[in-house]
Amino acid sequence: MHHAVRVTNRPSRRNFLTVTGGVAAALPLSMLTGCASERDASTLRIAFQQFGSDTNLQRWLTGVAEAFTAKHAGVSVELVPIVAATNDYFTKNELLMSSPRSCPDVVFEDSFILQSDIAAGYLQPIDDLVDAWEAWESFYPASKEAAKDPEGRVHFIPTETDTRGIYYHKRVFEKAGLPTEWQPSTWDDIAETAAVIRDADIGATGMFMYCGKAQGESASMQGLEMLLYGTNDTLYNPETKKWVARSQGFIDALAFYKRQFDEGLTLPAARHFDPNLMDAVQATMFPAGELGILIDGSWISFLWAEGSLAPWPTWPDDVGVAFMPTQHGEAPGSTTLAGGWGWAIPTHARDRDLSFALVEELCSLEHQVRRNITGGTLTTRRDVAQNEEYRGYSPTVGFFTDMLEGAHYRPAFAVYPEVSSAIQDAMDTVMVGDKTPEQAAAWYDAKLAELVGDVNVETRKA
Repeated sequence: MHHAVRVTNRPSRRNFLTVTGGVAAALPLSMLTGCASERDASTLRIAFQQFGSDTNLQRWLTGVAEAFTAKHAGVSVELVPIVAATNDYFTKNELLMSSPRSCPDVVFEDSFILQSDIAAGYLQPIDDLVDAWEAWESFYPASKEAAKDPEGRVHFIPTETDTRGIYYHKRVFEKAGLPTEWQPSTWDDIAETAAVIRDADIGATGMFMYCGKAQGESASMQGLEMLLYGTNDTLYNPETKKWVARSQGFIDALAFYKRQFDEGLTLPAARHFDPNLMDAVQATMFPAGELGILIDGSWISFLWAEGSLAPWPTWPDDVGVAFMPTQHGEAPGSTTLAGGWGWAIPTHARDRDLSFALVEELCSLEHQVRRNITGGTLTTRRDVAQNEEYRGYSPTVGFFTDMLEGAHYRPAFAVYPEVSSAIQDAMDTVMVGDKTPEQAAAWYDAKLAELVGDVNVETRKA
């Protein structure tokens, strides 16, 4: 007889496609006993990313799976944690989905890679299923749009999202003689405040924005795009259905980075080539008061919670949050980027309807409130956003959740990861002084045309 809930570890790429890999831990329901070595049609598999020894998501999934199997007699759920860094997770998950023999029935997808997986044929559209699902109406419109392919077909149920803004260290501001209630109106306001911290001789760097190839998608999304979407330009024009080149906003964003390095407002360029810099900034430098201003995502305060990786008991008193302003204070005055994760059904899933029934269980109001709280994530749904337990789980959750109504999402195309890589390359050249912002933007424009084709690019007079 099958365990109702089973956890299967697949630690190496070599044996990753072996469907009957060893069971790391058995989590049976009280009414079901025994063991399973072969999967049958009544077993649903969920594949998801696990960060090292952090089993937070697995614990939540275990509870959801137990609730689901209690409602579906004879059905088992097998959890398949993929212990890997983000890029490796994408690769390993795609290897699983590529074969009917190894394919999971539900997968945890990052919106960053969604369009690429759709284009590769790994995921199936679920329009008919969501149209008949009452809860779909509760999702934020922007989240629902991010779940679609370029033809408008839904492939993904977004369940946890994020926004981005400014964290500032109130104790650093106090030492520098700055007010502890702060909301910059322009990019200049940020730079000028960072300069005050620099000149105060208090052992703190003024500001930090992710920059360059070593910081990966964080540099693109928490960095350049947070600037670009505060100008009159964007990466992609949905009205003309073309990518944007010769963008003054792109040049100005690179110029703002150049200003940070030229004026010593941020960490030295050499530090930005450290792939572990994010951990140092979030878990050590900022909590220790070695950094005054940090432009980052809504999730990072979860790192400072009791029992987490970098406990900081006084952070609710020590940290202020502010909206990222537009370049010169143009309407609407602030900007943010949103991303996030959710559930998708692979093309080779064994039972489409049963797989979606599991997705519905994963996305129930009760389970979603619990997941957002225990995972330190933002909701993609208005009904969860109004839940008192959700609104109270963190001092900043309401601030970041309320940004979602006007959030921008990255262009939903399979080529976006390559475009993002080109953005990071352009940032690197400005950071080390190899190119001016204008030269780096021109290089990016040429690379963009190479990636998407000249016919898919519109040029603007810079």
